[in-house]
Amino acid sequence: MISFLARCASSGSRAAVALLLIALAGASAVQAQAPSDPAIRPQGSVSFLVGVPQGEFRDNVDNLGFGLDVFGGLGVGQSPVVIGLDIGFLIYGRERRSEPFSNTIPDVTVDVQTTNNIFQSHLVLRLQPPDGVVRPYVDGLFGFKYLFTQTQIESERFEADDPIASSTNFDDFALSYGVGGGVHIALYRPQGEEKEVESVALKLGAQYLLGSEADYLQEGSIRRVNGSIDFEVERSRTTFLEPYLGVALQF
Repeated sequence: MISFLARCASSGSRAAVALLLIALAGASAVQAQAPSDPAIRPQGSVSFLVGVPQGEFRDNVDNLGFGLDVFGGLGVGQSPVVIGLDIGFLIYGRERRSEPFSNTIPDVTVDVQTTNNIFQSHLVLRLQPPDGVVRPYVDGLFGFKYLFTQTQIESERFEADDPIASSTNFDDFALSYGVGGGVHIALYRPQGEEKEVESVALKLGAQYLLGSEADYLQEGSIRRVNGSIDFEVERSRTTFLEPYLGVALQF
């Protein structure tokens, strides 16, 4: 699966466009053969996400990213086409240190945490069988990545509390597009006419998301000298391979 995604992504945007055209052609063929069924088929999933830097981004950042991914989509009748929205959040770097609360209150310390983050959002065109215990799928994705570094001050003893203060140190946007694929394996399929969900499934998959060039920070990019800060900014394409594992619901 991963090698397939990497090969597709190496062709850049042409691979993503080709995948979308294939999906649309397949959908038209199936709809021409299948009986009309106007029912809307919502689906959704929540997954644990791992971000593996690729290419130029990997040259600058050697940390894995970890986060969550949420997908929601709609299919119609017996068509294999699902149109949806995929939203993910990754943390690919983290620094934590203790500092005096202020120069006038040096006997109270706080935790200062800096995180390097990526928020990503993509429109998704998915090709997937509408029913079955095992339902493989292939995705074409197009959207953006928002890369930002944030620092916040937290109480030393109460990490669950809201931060005392926070600031976004640096941010930038990048276009993002790619391909993905995986499988839904049904774990529970309720019987009866008044069921709330059609199935609860294990979701396994990966997506290869090419990203345009952007400016960003990594761990250690913020230097603090004599009360002032200096940024060591990196710039490159922002490509990730993102395996994920989660739970999917079909309604």
